[in-house]
Amino acid sequence: MKFKHLIISVGALFGALFLASCDDDGTDPSLLYPNALVTVKEAADETVFFQLDENTTLLPVNITSHPYNSKEVRALVNYKELDDPSQDYDKAVHVNWIDSIRTKPMAPNMGDQNDDEYGNDPVEIVDDWVTIAEDGYLTLRFRTIWGSRGITHFVNLIPTNNPENPYEVEFRHDANGDVTGRIGDGLVAFKLDDLPDTEGETVKLKLIWKSFNTTKSAEFDYRTSASTAPASAAIAAERSVIPIK
Repeated sequence: MKFKHLIISVGALFGALFLASCDDDGTDPSLLYPNALVTVKEAADETVFFQLDENTTLLPVNITSHPYNSKEVRALVNYKELDDPSQDYDKAVHVNWIDSIRTKPMAPNMGDQNDDEYGNDPVEIVDDWVTIAEDGYLTLRFRTIWGSRGITHFVNLIPTNNPENPYEVEFRHDANGDVTGRIGDGLVAFKLDDLPDTEGETVKLKLIWKSFNTTKSAEFDYRTSASTAPASAAIAAERSVIPIK
């Protein structure tokens, strides 16, 4: 089993789609890419488990200690279901590998200071299976220009403070001056516990972002602690490993 900390590793998601065809070392191609996006959690008795969706929990039988210092994070995982006892959890699984995704809280809206505080550099939000609102998180695959590998990009999610829609949020990107280079993709997850509780109702979570040619938006079905996802196929992308915060 391999533990990795994913800063940006979209190639792990999609590179296997073409690597599998040229694999000559006997490696099972199905092990090269993730088969789930989960929240890594720790129970009161320090048992590590995964929240696969709002209704399904996984017990990773080959993980005996928390891989991320007891921090709750979103992660890509490749696992295999087992017939082993799963205790109080829905399924027992063997984890082949796991990549944590940069997981952050929402940031406060600073009004007129938002551009200075959070930047206003363009991105595109990629309609993809990992772009999803579930388990109290908004996980996003975004696409932008990456230049120097030594420069850290900063991304944040802030409430718009729209009095007519408390479930409207804005993605902010500060490229830190790194605005020339080639196109690459990143993954980030934001915990949505700053939003009002939907009290069991499903609402429209509206995401706004500045793209390269205009301001865009997308809506997600959102319910506090409920799993929702836009229906779309995965889009292939080249590998990009870039620091973000």
